[in-house]
Amino acid sequence: MTSTLLTEDQQALVETTLDFAQDHLAPHALDWDRDKHFPVDVLRKAAGLGLGGVYVREESGGSGLTRSDGVLVFETLASGCPSLAGYLSIHNMVAWMIDRYGDTAQRERWLPRLCAMEDLASYCLTEPGAGSDAAALTSRAVRDGDGWVLTGVKQFISGAGASQLYVVMARTGGEGADGVSAFVVDKDDAGLSFGPNERKMGWNAQPTRQVVLDGVRLPADRLLGREGDGFRIAMSGLNGGRLGIAACSLGGARSALDRSLAHLADREAFGQRLLDAQALRFRLADMATELTAARALVQQAAQALDRVDPQAPYLCAMAKRFATDTGYSVADRALQLHGGYGYLSEYGIEKIVRDLRVHQILEGTNEIMRVIVARGLTEAFR
Repeated sequence: MTSTLLTEDQQALVETTLDFAQDHLAPHALDWDRDKHFPVDVLRKAAGLGLGGVYVREESGGSGLTRSDGVLVFETLASGCPSLAGYLSIHNMVAWMIDRYGDTAQRERWLPRLCAMEDLASYCLTEPGAGSDAAALTSRAVRDGDGWVLTGVKQFISGAGASQLYVVMARTGGEGADGVSAFVVDKDDAGLSFGPNERKMGWNAQPTRQVVLDGVRLPADRLLGREGDGFRIAMSGLNGGRLGIAACSLGGARSALDRSLAHLADREAFGQRLLDAQALRFRLADMATELTAARALVQQAAQALDRVDPQAPYLCAMAKRFATDTGYSVADRALQLHGGYGYLSEYGIEKIVRDLRVHQILEGTNEIMRVIVARGLTEAFR
């Protein structure tokens, strides 16, 4: 990360976050991955630095930072552990959605504890039969007096079981996006349960489970925004979420590149340091160049989101696709540069590869990102 491109405040933010990542994430990341341990106590330490409500307005207990600031935070956190940084990105996406679309009573009720990470939050859109085609979701919310009764199953939910709050998209009207509304469900609500923790390739330091809604009865004040606005709220949250995951890919890949530099400097073959071999230096140069280009695109998209540019969703999709593909590619090449050592868990490279692979899938697959970008390109020709 080129410090000359950052303001003084941003540089201080990066330095503080980097200290946290190096002190509290990196030393334990391999153990958490192996043990499938979700370190909630460490997340609460991050909240002490203001990282539990990065985008939440200050009067609601948040840090009030911009998206341009946020991508710096999540890239830096991911240098310590992409899995934990990824969960923090999702938690912050949910907190922002409540801050942006909730009424005063809802913000006062939920945000202070979310920003302190006394309560954790999860985002519930995907279903067993509705992933990329999210508008086809079948979870349903039916009016019951002044309240609602929710029934359905959500799939691949990060933090499920550990989180206290769940922003759930459910169908309140007809088919399609206009029939979807958003609700805030509490872990203690009767009828809410969770599937077993999924056995995953990566992201093992956070739980992933089904969220099962079996006649969950909610009062009227659990509706987030207006009835029928749920899909728009969900997509609005994902614009920022995609930038968070893109930034996490950059941070994980940068860590893999840094480890490769150190490894090649320490290893010798055929009478010279591996770092002095021109072919390997060219590989490192390409990896660094690609990461720098991806970072520039992520920053451009973040700035567009900050200024509410109509092109922001298109740019966020472009940045998410490019940064997550690039991050995974760089991490994979870093593993190759380590040779057999890269395949050993103790070196940490294979964990980064496993963690970054899912970034090409979540928050909208990279195939769907191409659909969004293509739609933006061809809008004028409809």
